[in-house]
Amino acid sequence: MNIDNLNKALNSFLKSDDAAKIAQLLELVVRNKKVAYEEAKAVIGEDIEDILILAYGWRMLLPVKAAKAGDWEDRMLTGQPGETYQAVSVVKHLVENASKTGRWNPETAIAAAFEDIGEPEIDKMLILVARIASQVKGRRISGTQIKRLCTELGLGDRVDPLTSELKACGIMSPKLSSLTDPSRVGTPIYELNPCLLVGTK
Repeated sequence: MNIDNLNKALNSFLKSDDAAKIAQLLELVVRNKKVAYEEAKAVIGEDIEDILILAYGWRMLLPVKAAKAGDWEDRMLTGQPGETYQAVSVVKHLVENASKTGRWNPETAIAAAFEDIGEPEIDKMLILVARIASQVKGRRISGTQIKRLCTELGLGDRVDPLTSELKACGIMSPKLSSLTDPSRVGTPIYELNPCLLVGTK
């Protein structure tokens, strides 16, 4: 993996010191499938907690251990020895592609993640994710909005399986802790992976 290219891609939206360290961390995570806190600290050094918090905030990596369902909010970051981290499918593809091209290209990564799970209508899914991205507020979108977008694209009969695919690829995850939001709007709320909202359009 070309870490210089990965660093260049991350530099398009992160401060250069942070980009260099996150590039090292992501290379380690993607190469080894997962990485322990101790291994990460050996590579990153004393800034490890700050870099983990930044990477977690961007959903570039998540703790392996989850409290309940395994959704992003269940994976509370402690940044302590004994913790292990992994990357979701779409992030693995972002990292692998960036290491080849020097560009952070969400569309290519999204297509590859859907290809991995055998999605037959990848072109429509790219449009769906682009439309979701255009409608998020504070990274959030409601299940009702997703259903409407699916219907507009002729995917109305596949809303539930497509929602599962979006979660499986690491494109979005339920916002379980914001229970006031779903009760207020009467629909689940999802968080779109923020690292898909930056980079090459």
